[in-house]
Amino acid sequence: MAEVTAALVKELREKTGAGMMDCKRALGETQGDLEGAVDWLRKKGLAAAAKKAGRVASEGLVGVAVAGNAGALVEVNAETDFVARNETFQNFVRTVTQLALAKGDDVEALKTAPFPGTGRTVGEELTHMIATVGENMNLRRARRLTVGKGAVVAYMHSALAPGLGKIGVLVALESTAPADKLGAGGRSLAMHVAAANPRYLDMASVDAKDLERERGVLREQAKASGKPDAIIDKMVEGRLKKFYEDTVLLEQVYVVDGESKVAKVVESVAKDSGAPVKLAGFARFALGEGIEKERTDFAAEVAAVAKR
Repeated sequence: MAEVTAALVKELREKTGAGMMDCKRALGETQGDLEGAVDWLRKKGLAAAAKKAGRVASEGLVGVAVAGNAGALVEVNAETDFVARNETFQNFVRTVTQLALAKGDDVEALKTAPFPGTGRTVGEELTHMIATVGENMNLRRARRLTVGKGAVVAYMHSALAPGLGKIGVLVALESTAPADKLGAGGRSLAMHVAAANPRYLDMASVDAKDLERERGVLREQAKASGKPDAIIDKMVEGRLKKFYEDTVLLEQVYVVDGESKVAKVVESVAKDSGAPVKLAGFARFALGEGIEKERTDFAAEVAAVAKR
């Protein structure tokens, strides 16, 4: 059993927006299990969602690159937005993205790859930049998508420079249609992914544990209605439809027109390109999502220094 500390209560409050006493009680009910406490609060109607993705963001850049039927995304973090505007940092992110496109998305392998024109590896070049700029930096993650036939289409939201920005998306389309005919439809789908942030490609790919967890929360919520079990079962399945519409790409409502399902949009892309099209995969990197950035009280820092 984990100790219910003030820090744990604070973390639960930040995750759920619930009150302090409710968070403390939830952690007590779940023996200090943070995720269990999130579910407990949701079942009681005291929290709107299990997680708030991207609640705190760090700085840096997301890089994107495509070539033929392959595409790559890379995220490199820094401490300040100022560094993201530095040309040396931008060139580093752009170069590492090209390396991921050519060599794959294993981050540790990328760190050992030669960094062009320096005589250093990627990891050594990163260390060199840290020493030069004076800020901590991190090659956090990379993702590469490929298709046998078709195209991988990229989109960068809030671009700071070509191929560099805050939210990068790749969409993989399998098709015998020429890549240039898939480009426009693929870009629209990638823009949808940037806006809607799906977690899964299709219903078959939904994680079984996530589904059962959601079903359990919905069942507890439905029980509050006092209706018979048979009615509760129908209520749960009906609400699961909303879960799929929120999290599954092909089940989402297309943000561009606000009414079509993404699956229907893919059919339209196929019609326009003159050949069958399969949405084979996607990847989305939002800068700093899931990273806890230290928050400091500037006034308190000044006061502390003054007392020394």
